Formats: sequence, structure tokens, C-alpha cells
Amino acid sequence: MEHREATLRLTGSPPEVVPERESRDAYIRRLEDMIYVCPWGTRLRSWLAFERFRNEHAAGVAAAFVPPPLSERVMDDFDQWKRLGRTLRTHILTSTWHVPLDWFVPFARGERSLLLGTPGSESAEGAEEHAGSGPATAAPARTLIYVTSMDEARRRVAAALPVVRENLGDGQGEVYLLSAGRLETLARWLGEFHPGALVELDYGGLVHLLDDEALRTDESVAEMAVALTGMERGEVELTVAMYKRLLARWRPVRALEAAN
Repeated sequence: MEHREATLRLTGSPPEVVPERESRDAYIRRLEDMIYVCPWGTRLRSWLAFERFRNEHAAGVAAAFVPPPLSERVMDDFDQWKRLGRTLRTHILTSTWHVPLDWFVPFARGERSLLLGTPGSESAEGAEEHAGSGPATAAPARTLIYVTSMDEARRRVAAALPVVRENLGDGQGEVYLLSAGRLETLARWLGEFHPGALVELDYGGLVHLLDDEALRTDESVAEMAVALTGMERGEVELTVAMYKRLLARWRPVRALEAAN
């Protein structure tokens, strides 16, 4: 629903880069007797995304998507928002065309849930842990999601940080690469939430770029865990092998951003 709304806004003439009002919608997850609420925060996330878009592309390229007068008005509104001391904290981090390697660190392989969502067939790994008691749908949503507790996510990131710092360095680095700087940024974001919260890694629209076999065989979280273990034990060959597998999987997907 959120993706459809964003697409409709951006395909208008002129495009609506940022909604006029903040969304009142949220993602809801019920687990036993607890209900977890994750606000969309669409307006703030749209501002942040558009700011990144302008910073990452030449002015002429950005102008092809959003007319310059509209672009300036959008950023003026965002500047006013920031001057008023409004929060820049979002409940959702978004990455386009790839999953950053550091996002795999907070999760474990057993926390994976895959639904292929093709009519007449359904493939799930771990889905029984999240299945409801209601009637099944004819075409379940195509999703690949990992879910863990906030405590586990923080513990795994904290354990990985000194290992990554010693072996890969502190910098933010290239978007494909893992670094202590990127992990520290993720750790700070995780630290802003209630310790009893949940953390999800959702492949989102990427599931429509990857075929069924690619999704079934995507073991990025497990490969990251093995790579980190190899770093910690000084097993260089194992670490390099896992790291190369991660890069080989995600570099071609990331390259689609520039495809004609």
C-alpha cells in the first residue's frame, strides 16, 4: 500500500515529492499477547530520501525527475521543519536497489521467513512461526523478511563491531562494503528504540527483481554470520569466500539502478 501511494504521487505532473501531511498509517505485528506498531513516517522519510537523491545525482539528472522550482520548495519546507527542532528519527530505514551488508548483522538464519506469493503455490521457510489462524489467501504476498528481538539485534551488532573494526577498519566506506563506521551508525539507530521492540529486515520491492530460485538460495544473513566468525577466528580463506559470495550476489542487483 505504501509503495503504491508513493508511485502514484511520483507519476503525477508535477510529481508530489513529499506528502503535504505526515502519514497516520503504521505497520502492525501481533506476537502472542503483544502488538507492535511501526509508524510509516512517510513525509519525513520522503524528505530524507529526496535529500539523499539530490546529493547523489548531478543537478541536471535530478531536474529530469523533479522540476527545480518544486525541488527548491520541497527542500525549503524541510529546512523549516529542521529549524523548528522537529525529530529526524524514523522507525524505518530505507535502502534502494540493495540491502546494505551491515543490515544482515543483527539477524540469524532461523529468523528468516520467505513467501513466494505465486498463485496456486506457496513456499515458506519459517513462515509457520508467523502464520495466523485466519483463512489462507489465494496469492500470498511475495516477501522475504527476517524478524528478531531488539535485544538480540543489539547484542549481535555489539559483538560484531570490534571484529569488523580490527579487520575492516572504521570508515563508512563504499556502499557494498562492511565497516565499523556503518555498523556504529546502525547501532545508534537500534539504540533509540524500546528494548522490548522487534527489528525486521524486509527485502521490500527487491523480491520483484529476484526470481524464486534467487530468493530461495539467498543466504546473505547466514553468509555474513560465517564471515564474521571467520574474521574472529583468523580464518582468512573462509572469511574471503563468504564475503565474495555476498558481493557477487548484491553487486549485480545494485547495478540495476543504472540500467537502461
